[in-house]
Amino acid sequence: MKQQTIEKTVKWCFMGIALFSITVLFLIMLFLVFEGLPILNHVSFKEFVFGIYWYPTSDPADFGIFALIVASFLVTLLSGVVAIPLGVMTAVYLAEIASTRTAEIVKPLVELMASMPSVVIGFFGMVVVAPFIRKTFGIPVGLNLFNASLMLAFMSIPTICSISEDAIFSVPQALKEASFALGATHLETIVRVIVPASISGICTAVILGMSRAIGETMVVLMVAGGAAMVPGSLFDPVRPMPASIAAEMAEAPFGSEHYHALFATGLVLFAFTFVFNLVADYISHRFRQTGEASL
Repeated sequence: MKQQTIEKTVKWCFMGIALFSITVLFLIMLFLVFEGLPILNHVSFKEFVFGIYWYPTSDPADFGIFALIVASFLVTLLSGVVAIPLGVMTAVYLAEIASTRTAEIVKPLVELMASMPSVVIGFFGMVVVAPFIRKTFGIPVGLNLFNASLMLAFMSIPTICSISEDAIFSVPQALKEASFALGATHLETIVRVIVPASISGICTAVILGMSRAIGETMVVLMVAGGAAMVPGSLFDPVRPMPASIAAEMAEAPFGSEHYHALFATGLVLFAFTFVFNLVADYISHRFRQTGEASL
């Protein structure tokens, strides 16, 4: 009887914590809606989302965030192109190829990189990477879309690598031994058995790593260039949505059009991340079914 009481108490405690988290998220969303929607009294939804000019302090002001949306999308996409293959391949190396001693040295370093403050990464991008890009490619400025994508990839790789390595390492030894018993090589076992068996955990790692890149503020504020324009190349300066909110919120008078436009931008960013997580979760579920079917 006492054991049942303890189990029910623990169950209700966890349920209360879960409900509290959901409630806080819902209240944040309501706050964004109430503070952001008033901008539609001054500009139409089409002009706000698809307008290419963002000049909130001009007269009359322009509140088009299309360039900010494109910048956020491109920065996230390019960082994913770099971070996902490197993170997953590093995880495969640590879990299946590297010696035990090497893995014991490298994995703590990777996890330490995951905890590195974003302002330090942004400072590295400004002081080291930006001059290198400027000299290497012969461009006038090194603070641009390419630099921001590299720094976000640098931030995402440790998260993707660490979680993917745990997922790969947790694959049952029996599956590997069965593959070797059937005559498969180590490489074939990794590609056709181990990776499909751990694909769910790898997808989770990718979702977490890229979610950090989508909402990152400090790095893109420091190294993206800060130009609210649609980029024509990898080396054009950009201003993603988080950077615009962080740079201008302190200067926007409370209750002004600029103030509501920034909250509406935050609402669009929230929707952007929400859709990304839904799509990523769907892909993860499909890959999980494909991996289980192949096994």
